[in-house]
Amino acid sequence: MDQPEADAGPMAGSPVPPGGAPGVPARRRVRRLPWRTLAGLIPVALVGGWISRHWSVMETGGHDLLAANRGWLLAALAATGLGWVANAVARQGTVLEPLPPARLLATQFAASAAGQLAPAGIGAGAVNLRFLRTQGLSLIRSSAALALYSLAESVGRVMLLLVLLVLFPHALHLGGLVPDGGALLLFGLLAAAALAAAALTLALVRPLRRVVRDFLAAALTDARMLHARPARVLALWGGSFAFPALQAAGLAAVTLALGVPVPAAHAALAYLAATCLAAAVPTPGGIGSVDAALAVALVAAGSSTTAAASAVLGFRIVTVWVPLLPAALTLGALVRRKVL
Repeated sequence: MDQPEADAGPMAGSPVPPGGAPGVPARRRVRRLPWRTLAGLIPVALVGGWISRHWSVMETGGHDLLAANRGWLLAALAATGLGWVANAVARQGTVLEPLPPARLLATQFAASAAGQLAPAGIGAGAVNLRFLRTQGLSLIRSSAALALYSLAESVGRVMLLLVLLVLFPHALHLGGLVPDGGALLLFGLLAAAALAAAALTLALVRPLRRVVRDFLAAALTDARMLHARPARVLALWGGSFAFPALQAAGLAAVTLALGVPVPAAHAALAYLAATCLAAAVPTPGGIGSVDAALAVALVAAGSSTTAAASAVLGFRIVTVWVPLLPAALTLGALVRRKVL
């Protein structure tokens, strides 16, 4: 009587799939998709779409820059690059732990691309939050560091504006910049309503109240400890004052490159005034709100409407659009290398 053949599994002669063993389900043998690599390509794709939508504007501004003074354009680019260094220094000043300098600087460069894709600095904030988390900081402490940076940078910007207003009180015709009484009243009512809604929400939602209390406790503790260390104080406040000052210097350099008939100090004052006012209307990268406020501020400083428009376009090209694609590539590389 013939013996029954043993169960040999796969058909005789059938090749074993590479990387797998006989009898292993096919879904286990499928190579995993490189999700982190794909995620790293997303910023590049988004920036590519953004550039394609704004290409005609970039082309118009580029024609004006071709006839501009190259030396002053290089000065504007240098001010932009130093701005990322100032940002990195200020970010280090928000945490007690030492951060890797090269990765911190690369993160600030990458965050400049993310900031163009989300309003009110959300994109840049998300990049920096992720970087701090990968450096071992808790979510609460990372969020507190972002809040401290935003506060310090806002204080630095406003203080620089006030100083320039004292030094050059007649540089701007503020009638074109300051809203009328009705608009100020409306803003005040909206702000009061927002504060009332926030207070009511905190009073009614106990879990949210607990989260806010823990966040404030961590933020105050870290701020107190940071301000007990002179090196961190110098980094935080020095970087927070240097960043808006360098951005203002960048606009002044662009106006000089294009021959806009506005003194450099007045152009810097126009930048600070415009960015402070535009903060009330958050848009991705400040596009729209900052641009309109910059144009109005330059006209208030004595420029013609045409020259102001050219200066705003040139400033955007030098400080945002030229570095945008390299910054997006850097962002993708940091994601792939698990720095973010």
